[in-house]
Amino acid sequence: LPDIIIARFFGIPLSHVRMAIKKSNQAVGGRLLEMGETEFMVRSVSYVNALDDLRNVVVHTPLDGPPVLLSSVADIHYGPELRRGLAELDGKGEVVGGIIVMRWGENARKVIDGVKNKLNELKESLPQGVTIQLAYDRSDLIDRAVDNLNHTLFKEMIIVAVIILLFLFHVRSTLIALFTLPAGVLLSILAMHLLSISANIMSLAGIAIAIGVMVDASVVMVENAHKHMERDINKETHKKIISDAAKEVGPAIFFSLLIITVSFLPVLVLGQQSGRLFKPLAYTKTFAMAASALLSITVIPALMFLFIKGKVLSESKNPVSKFSIRLYGPVIDLVLKYRWLSLLTVLVILVITIIPLTQIGSEFMPPLYEGDLLYMPTTLPGISITKAKELLQQTDKIISSFPEVKTVFGKIGRAETATDPAPLSMIETTILLKPEDEWRKGLTPEMLIDSLDRAIQFPGLTNAWTMPIKTRIDMLATGIKTPVGIKIMGSDLDSLNALGERIEALIKTIPGTRSVYAERVTGGNYVDFVVDRRRAAAYGLNVGDINKVIQSAVGGMNLSWTVEGLERYPINLRYPRELRDNPEAISRVLIPTPSGAQIPLGQLAQIEVSKGPAGIKSENARPTAWVYVDIRGVDVGSYVKKAQAKVSSDIWIPPGYSLVWSGQYEYMQAAARQLNIIVPLTILVIFLLLYLLFKNFTQSLIVMLSLPFSLVGGVWLFYIFGFNTSVAVYVGFIALAGLAAETGVVMLVYLNQSLACYKKEARLNSEDDLTAAIKEGAVERVRPKLMTVSTTMLALLPALFSTGTGSEVMQRIAAPMVGGLISSTLLTLIIIPLLYLLAMKKQLHL
Repeated sequence: LPDIIIARFFGIPLSHVRMAIKKSNQAVGGRLLEMGETEFMVRSVSYVNALDDLRNVVVHTPLDGPPVLLSSVADIHYGPELRRGLAELDGKGEVVGGIIVMRWGENARKVIDGVKNKLNELKESLPQGVTIQLAYDRSDLIDRAVDNLNHTLFKEMIIVAVIILLFLFHVRSTLIALFTLPAGVLLSILAMHLLSISANIMSLAGIAIAIGVMVDASVVMVENAHKHMERDINKETHKKIISDAAKEVGPAIFFSLLIITVSFLPVLVLGQQSGRLFKPLAYTKTFAMAASALLSITVIPALMFLFIKGKVLSESKNPVSKFSIRLYGPVIDLVLKYRWLSLLTVLVILVITIIPLTQIGSEFMPPLYEGDLLYMPTTLPGISITKAKELLQQTDKIISSFPEVKTVFGKIGRAETATDPAPLSMIETTILLKPEDEWRKGLTPEMLIDSLDRAIQFPGLTNAWTMPIKTRIDMLATGIKTPVGIKIMGSDLDSLNALGERIEALIKTIPGTRSVYAERVTGGNYVDFVVDRRRAAAYGLNVGDINKVIQSAVGGMNLSWTVEGLERYPINLRYPRELRDNPEAISRVLIPTPSGAQIPLGQLAQIEVSKGPAGIKSENARPTAWVYVDIRGVDVGSYVKKAQAKVSSDIWIPPGYSLVWSGQYEYMQAAARQLNIIVPLTILVIFLLLYLLFKNFTQSLIVMLSLPFSLVGGVWLFYIFGFNTSVAVYVGFIALAGLAAETGVVMLVYLNQSLACYKKEARLNSEDDLTAAIKEGAVERVRPKLMTVSTTMLALLPALFSTGTGSEVMQRIAAPMVGGLISSTLLTLIIIPLLYLLAMKKQLHL
């Protein structure tokens, strides 16, 4: 007879079966037993170890017959746990996947190498037919990024060496200045090691943008030594010449390096995601600047004394210097002659710069191409595991058919771990791509994504394309996996669901939207049992009695666990599938009553199919519904502004409900709030340092005016390159502020020296004398100014035009620095002498 009929014949309720299984899987202790002067622990080891142990469990003992065993009333077999996820490879079928979780602060490259070594050991002991294949390995990305930056650093050093040699025409002096580079870089790497900062895109970028600035101190000191040698070669001892040259520019150089270091304070105080990304860059740049400052006041003077000897080529005979003076002299004459026209021209240039500034988009970070892709579509809630398997295999097969794709590892739902809370409606497909030189000709990553997106169009599936590391960082910070996310907050889930659907329909119409999906927070499917309490009470039942049967017979309850060495497996009890696979069958499930009768569930409860929350998210103690928005061909800042305007005008938000724009936009807003506070404070600190150097408010203010001049070229250059503003661009402008101030300091130092010389020789008697002094300080000492600017600016060109991994970030940092140095140098060389003339004329009453 069928098992269920036997149970009914003997009147065995489900609760008796449940209790019998629990009682048959126990281990108890009986304290101690003393035998032969030795104590023994008493225990009953009665855990279930095999199916036969369960088959022999007694569930009923009739008075007139043999006991009824569990095998007589139940089908006992091995079975799977409830599945909430699965993994698939290349569209060929299911696989078992594993994820390596790295400890916080560990070196990723070292951990990856250790994992690979362990996997190689495991491969030797695998059963036949079982293989291990890497689904994702970011060590290639790490190696490519580090190698690209290493090549960039090497190119920068070569450029700096050539520039110094051209300006000095003295090999030994060039070697002195270049000594700062390898020594400074090695000291920076030593500091990185001591502070456990790994070599990565950001930390190496900090050294890369500091290369040109690192030699500034040694360049100015060596150039000044050349000038003193040229002037005092037969008047003073060699030691005195070198000493005077170092002392003359030493304080100004020290303060210049200090200003450059302080100007990076905003990066060091960035918090949240921005801080985690850019603090390594700020640290390494600071290390490099500190190392160069230390070397310039200790080693460089000693090297100057040892190597700068004999005859040096005078500035007037140097072809580069001669050309610079001939070009600069007439320009400064015109500027000092037509003073107000020159100032008006500069103001017009500043005003015109507003035009490109208003047309530049914004984003949190430039799109760093990782070399691999992550496909993260979302299905409507309620998808079954069978359909999920079919959908995952279909999408993986389509993706793997592209010739640029190496492997496709797809996962839907979650693994049995607390570290992976993904619902069954969420797909994560890691796509490893072949090297770009193996791709079809003319194909770009963006074109490949567009082709993949067009190829995968399934009803109810909303596509989202991103990259593995970027997505993990985004989801850890805000939970949003797309560039733009909208969090709808309120109290009622139905209202949140309705608002989400209306916003989804509206966002689809905005240009630049690739896909949009509003979570159906009430889109889950439920079979509800509504207990009739009066009828249950008539049979002597309460709600708990009925719920226990529903929980066991329909849902299946893990009653106990087998203990098999270190392994544990649940013992589950439930009705056969044919008795619980539809509401009509469920209504016939029997509920035992205290009188011994068994009543069908349908007579005690109403069974309804309804919609409800598939999952509930909350933020700041408020239920939320999320809208994921993937964009294409538009920057995040401009897109969000359009979307915000559209949503606020077309959708009514009820009282008590609110929208939070999240994702990358949230990072942008957080970084902007921090920078709005710290940047003005940093500018104030720079001004105070200038005042300590010059002891003159007017001269400090003149140097500060070089900062807006530097913005002109920076804005125009990254507008020409088509870049959007981002935290990387802000970092470039922050670095530019210190460099622009340094250029102004060097100019004022030589202007003050020239003016002091005229005063000492009593030649400062009229406005013409003042003009001549300023022209001499500006024109005759143009070489050190051009050297410092050229080494910094030209050394950044490899970073600006690099194309390898990590170049996207470097380009955004280098562009404002290169463009800003061009404009600040031109305007500083022209306007600072003019402003200095006007200020000194008033001060000296000439």
